[in-house]
Amino acid sequence: MEQVVEAAVSHRWYMRPVFFVSDVGRALDFYVGKLGFQKGWHEADGKGGVCQVNRSDCEIILCEDAGRRDRSRLFVELTREGLEQLLRETSERSVPTPKSWWGSDVIRIVDPDGNELLFPIADS
Repeated sequence: MEQVVEAAVSHRWYMRPVFFVSDVGRALDFYVGKLGFQKGWHEADGKGGVCQVNRSDCEIILCEDAGRRDRSRLFVELTREGLEQLLRETSERSVPTPKSWWGSDVIRIVDPDGNELLFPIADS
């Protein structure tokens, strides 16, 4: 007798980090105006304190909360060409991109509230 084996169900884990910010408008100016993200949604028809910014597959929720002073760190891997493009864009927009170390060499971008985006530097 032949047994039918069903494939295991594969569940997708979809995640979006939340960056707490002191002023959602200022944060939007930085992510959209300086880093080239697009606003995905913004509660209360654009007047609320929570919104989402998107760039490619990177989605970040920005949450205005004066009581939160903690910061987040997001590790973002890009292709060599993607990193070169980001560095060109940030240079044109005067965004500091110092090299740093987080287990390997990275480019570090810090938003106005101290949240960090780390981009690993590909080996030559």
